Amino acid sequence: MKKELLLLSALAFSVNVFAEDPLTAPKAEDDGKGKFTFSGYIDSYYIANLNRPASRNNLGAALNARAFDQRAGQFSLGLIQTKIGYSTTKSDVVVDLAFGPNADLGNYGNLIGPLGQGTSSLAIKQAYFNWKATDKLTFTAGQFGTHIGYEVIDAPVNYNYSLSNLFNNGPFYHIGAKGTYAFSDKASLMLGVVNNVDALNDNNRNKGLIGQLFVSPATGWNVYLNGIVSNEANTDSLGNTPAGNYSLFDLTTTYQLTEKFFLGLNAAIGSQKGDYQGLTFTDKAKSWGGVALYTNYAVSSKFGLGARYEYFDNKGGARGLRNKFGDGTSVNSITFTGNITAADGHLLLKPEIRVDTYAKPGTAAEGNLQFQDSKGNFTKNSQTTVGMAFIYKF
Repeated sequence: MKKELLLLSALAFSVNVFAEDPLTAPKAEDDGKGKFTFSGYIDSYYIANLNRPASRNNLGAALNARAFDQRAGQFSLGLIQTKIGYSTTKSDVVVDLAFGPNADLGNYGNLIGPLGQGTSSLAIKQAYFNWKATDKLTFTAGQFGTHIGYEVIDAPVNYNYSLSNLFNNGPFYHIGAKGTYAFSDKASLMLGVVNNVDALNDNNRNKGLIGQLFVSPATGWNVYLNGIVSNEANTDSLGNTPAGNYSLFDLTTTYQLTEKFFLGLNAAIGSQKGDYQGLTFTDKAKSWGGVALYTNYAVSSKFGLGARYEYFDNKGGARGLRNKFGDGTSVNSITFTGNITAADGHLLLKPEIRVDTYAKPGTAAEGNLQFQDSKGNFTKNSQTTVGMAFIYKF
């Protein structure tokens, strides 16, 4: 269960949105029958955009070049998380609530109250329970973070602060039920049924199928093969669901080469045909995909350096990543991030430099490129941002 019970590495480079950081294990109260836990974090950031865009954001022409770190030239609040858990030997339950601007951005279709895209919204990030039917078989039901992808919403878990395009264009969460069978501590299989992708309520009567195969071929090497297949089409005026297909297959693998040196890889390919979240492709299936390589080195117990290179291809126009003409595009991104730990592991400081370079439109002309300049004109096809994230976890 990537993003649930399986860890990517002992250094908290987990693809498990539910995993706890051993440095900040939540406070617990044990009444003899079960255990309560409470944990969370707050994060904020300051990012300077060297293009000095008039809009003072990092979003580009299509307004989605970044997932969360969208503001430029100002101190900004990211996310506030509160996570409550209760566990026994046979079961556990998690209520994971998120507040702040990124609560809106990371929980499409699942906002509580009339706050819309406000900066103090409350969202249910996760609400699920596990039933440990046997030592090897566990059932999960409720709303849970997606098993797809390498990165997660939680800023303390990711090594880089800014999120990849693979994350930004993939699922965030599902509502449904799944079961995981652990053949051993080196292999497991998860299968499940979910409503759809990133929505509180199902938009049709069809259900999606999810799956994950985990294997650990060698000490320090973890491999996750993930997938989802679903009909995401909206029902018509008669309540019928048109034919449609959404599929996404994903490989995530990590290898702790030495005590200090870590490697990770995420590759994904997806396609859709028919109606999906406002986009309609009826003639033929449209596809997208990408690959990201991660590496980091622990200089000391309190300081490390990491890099991420990513290529994301949406030239077919299936996802939201687009140019100023509204056409699909592709992007190369490279990110360098430092990790500084203080306050007995509770405080994380992440200085970061990121460069995004987009493919030029086929009809490129002055003023029709991807990013704004200081006068509000789209004259830049790349952007460089430099900033610092401030994260406190408890």
